[in-house]
Amino acid sequence: MSRILAIETSCDETAAAVVEGGTRILSNVIASQTDLHAQYGGVFPEVASRKHIEVIYAVVHQAMQQAHIGFEDLDAIAVTEGPGLVGSLLVGVNVAKGLALGRGKPLIGVNHIEGHIYSLWLTEAAAEIEFPLLTLVVSGGHTELYLMRDHGQYEHLGGTLDDAAGEAFDKVGRLLGLPFPGGPAIDKAATDGNPTAYDFPRAVMEQEYGYDFSFSGLKTAVMRVTRRFQPERLPVNDLAASFQAAVVDVLVTKTAQAAAAHEVTAVHLTGGVSANRGLRQAMSALPVPVRYPPPILCTDNAAMIGAAAHWHWLNGRFSPLSLDVTPNLALLGSY
Repeated sequence: MSRILAIETSCDETAAAVVEGGTRILSNVIASQTDLHAQYGGVFPEVASRKHIEVIYAVVHQAMQQAHIGFEDLDAIAVTEGPGLVGSLLVGVNVAKGLALGRGKPLIGVNHIEGHIYSLWLTEAAAEIEFPLLTLVVSGGHTELYLMRDHGQYEHLGGTLDDAAGEAFDKVGRLLGLPFPGGPAIDKAATDGNPTAYDFPRAVMEQEYGYDFSFSGLKTAVMRVTRRFQPERLPVNDLAASFQAAVVDVLVTKTAQAAAAHEVTAVHLTGGVSANRGLRQAMSALPVPVRYPPPILCTDNAAMIGAAAHWHWLNGRFSPLSLDVTPNLALLGSY
């Protein structure tokens, strides 16, 4: 049984959590910057890193208070080392290194994508999870398919060749005049739209793309359609519904193909876009169990980093105090 303080600052959420045994959340504090970046229509990296500096100590302090434990009760300090924004990552890593050194605790660097994968171990379904399983990590920065045969064993089946799904949602949201972040706004607008109003392209040809994803052509197709209308006459609901249907179609088709090819026991859906109602509904039709975390664990949070760190701790896989950030850190192989 481990107790781990985890820190996550890979993008625009300043988060700290205490996780026990890799499955129980003792605290999970998130300071969101969504309203701050809304004026830019997306995350402004320098602004994000400065805001992390302003709130990180208060967030860590609150996480420890809510967990009702002291630093002497911790077994390790975990932190996201990448992938992510360099400036944002540096804030979290340096705070974690300082705490580990000052409190005499082991340091564990965790891959951000691995954290998303382990978010399902923080749900009631944890006891039911069996390998092999397939995880679709779909967020603002990532659209990746991973086959997981055991703890710490990852096979990367495919990923985004250009825009991640969440990034495409944000960019199309701006084209439609919807607020940031685009994902929830498009999901809401799509409920009153016709998903067949526009036949947007789907990059699903198996020989050409395999299990990789491409959404740049879809985004361009939406842009071309919007140019036919005056801004005040844009059929926002129909465009949102048709765009979302195209994204969901690609995600579900490739996930279904991979699930069948590798005979997995279940499909796990993680990342911010996994909260999309259309995606969840379409995934539910797969012939294997489909699991996804509650909304608070879909977006970036520190509890998922703590859950992944538990398995590093069990295997004695610690990081040196010279740990540095890796903005393009890949999740490959096994440990």
